[in-house]
Amino acid sequence: MGHDRQHDRPGASAQRRRSKKDGGDEAIGRSRGGLSTKIHATVEALGNPTGFALSPGQAHDLAGADALLPGLEADILIADKAFDAEARVLAPLEQAGKTAVIPPKTNRRNPRPYDKDLYQARHLIENFFAKLKQFRAIATRYDKCATNFLATIYLAASIIWLN
Repeated sequence: MGHDRQHDRPGASAQRRRSKKDGGDEAIGRSRGGLSTKIHATVEALGNPTGFALSPGQAHDLAGADALLPGLEADILIADKAFDAEARVLAPLEQAGKTAVIPPKTNRRNPRPYDKDLYQARHLIENFFAKLKQFRAIATRYDKCATNFLATIYLAASIIWLN
């Protein structure tokens, strides 16, 4: 009895062979809670979003800083202790003539001074994330592709901006 394969090789034809992951990095990472994605954002003085970046859940917050800080237009950056990195955040901001309002880490040998009154305005980014997580598609990440998920974030952010 003959077989219906043209060649004696057990595999797909050469035209069908391709890598299974064409999309590249999908910004899905494994952390203690399972698969997750970090959303990094910048907001303006009124709390309206100005930029976004995605990273895997296990990545440090500085991955978002590397993506967002080069395009920063504001003169002042208010961020939390995770961004207290001399070479990756503070020095580039100083070279660009921008002010960093970032509290020093507790293990820093020479604590830097920072404006505590201005730092209180950091609640704007927290409020923005609270509004963003009201959208169920963002809170649970329905999309597998990072580009689709980022597009959903931009759509939700535009709705937040218009309200």
